[in-house]
Amino acid sequence: SGAYDVDTLINAVPNLGKLASISGEQVVNIGSQDMNDDVWLQLAKALSATLAKDDVDGALIMHGTDTLEETSYFLSLVTKSPKPVVMVGSMRPATAISADGPGNIYNGVAVAADPKASGRGTLVSLNDEFHYARNVVKTNTTSVQTFESINRGPAGLVHTGTVEWFEPMDKKVGAQTEFSVDGLDTLPRVDVIYAHANMSADLIDAAVKNGAKGIVVAGVGDGNMTSPALETLKKIAASGVVVVRSTRLPQGLVLRNNEVNDDEMGFVASGELNPAKSRVLLQLALTLTSDPGRIQAMFYDY
Repeated sequence: SGAYDVDTLINAVPNLGKLASISGEQVVNIGSQDMNDDVWLQLAKALSATLAKDDVDGALIMHGTDTLEETSYFLSLVTKSPKPVVMVGSMRPATAISADGPGNIYNGVAVAADPKASGRGTLVSLNDEFHYARNVVKTNTTSVQTFESINRGPAGLVHTGTVEWFEPMDKKVGAQTEFSVDGLDTLPRVDVIYAHANMSADLIDAAVKNGAKGIVVAGVGDGNMTSPALETLKKIAASGVVVVRSTRLPQGLVLRNNEVNDDEMGFVASGELNPAKSRVLLQLALTLTSDPGRIQAMFYDY
């Protein structure tokens, strides 16, 4: 991870210059397992500055696959330019037989160069498919066919530079959102707590004690958890810590007031968003409000 710089990666792709005029900028060079809030803010600000240039028509971001879904969703919510933004990664290292990185870069540039990509928020392109950042998740530890939009399907297909679009996104992105990184130096702390049989409340208490302003529960089933955990979360929600119920399951929606009385508990239901993306949205929401009712509306909109 992070073994090659941006120019080396660009130069490894044959015929890339036939798709677009390319220049590279190195923001950071880390494995995506080390992605953090500071880098998110740095990347978002660098991306906005680049897209503001008159001679730039779009951007491609190379990123490790481990946290690509989270970074892409964050950028989709805070990048105000309508110019196309596409993120790509690779499942095989550059030294591997049949490395997939060069092909993903080539197809990602093709998507970014397509005028239809304008105004669609951040897109993620790997293995001949591209996805809306909100929908896409990593589903396999090693397979090149790892990124899927499980509940909705891909935004389109791209093969050897030929782009085919499917359905548009019905959620707000980019300039439609109320979020901004302007003036932000930090993001509120939000922790994800994994639910399981015999789940205690200790980790919840520890998260709040250590400064968490929000808790996302990767719940069992439709965002459920043990009674002790539920009671503790009710107490911290009453104290002003925002609690979002998501699910540890790969498919489906966490519906409001379905398994848990969210109205009574003061919780937020995540809908389609998995725990990782719920954390991203909650961090940005907390820069504006800690009102669970308003934050619930954001989970419907974004």
